Amino acid sequence: MKVRDIMTQHVVTVTEDTPVLAVARVLSEKRISAVPVCGSDGAVVGLVSEFDLLAREGKTAREVMTPGIISVSEDTDVEEVRFLLIERRIKRVPVMNGQRLVGIVSRADIVRELTLHWICEVCGEMIRAKEGPRGADQPPPSGQLVATDETGRWPQWLGTCVAAANPPRR
Repeated sequence: MKVRDIMTQHVVTVTEDTPVLAVARVLSEKRISAVPVCGSDGAVVGLVSEFDLLAREGKTAREVMTPGIISVSEDTDVEEVRFLLIERRIKRVPVMNGQRLVGIVSRADIVRELTLHWICEVCGEMIRAKEGPRGADQPPPSGQLVATDETGRWPQWLGTCVAAANPPRR
């Protein structure tokens, strides 16, 4: 899977001259924890995070930002970004197409992606879907089976495979 599949595409940005109070307001109103800072040519020159606002003194984004950001391209594998976030102990990376900012990938995006994978307990087939397994009181989608635990709760997708449609008898 590639970064383009999970990145946040509509990225809020600020300029180097944006006052710190305005940056704080953007983070608060948009419910985000950092914002890319763009130079006069539109290139990303840094990031301002909540930490930067708390730990550094300054009047503008330029004065409090973390410069020299690490970025990735849309074609980067999600697993590579996961490794980068862990190894560098960072929370997000801008996604670039050349010098143009096209998105951002955060730890939250990768965690969210984990919730979109369903594994068949019979055959191991994996699907990616926003809608998870259906409850016991709802019919499964055509061609799919569900199973519940002994209490009738916690449905699990059983896939569309032949093994799921014809489970072994015990």
